[in-house]
Amino acid sequence: MGFGRKNQEEVVKEETKVWVCSSESCKCWIRDNFKSTESPSCPLCKSEMKQSTKIVEVLNNPSKSY
Repeated sequence: MGFGRKNQEEVVKEETKVWVCSSESCKCWIRDNFKSTESPSCPLCKSEMKQSTKIVEVLNNPSKSY
């Protein structure tokens, strides 16, 4: 019997453009559609960030403030 079980929605993932910190000791990354400037710097260590891709959950950002 599964009275406590809920139907879980499938998590949709896709390849997404991201910005990855160039510092070896930092693991920070930002989705491209969430960046605050055209070429962002790392919010944690202030190093340069490089454009890359990752397979992550789909999120929409309705704000286009950049």
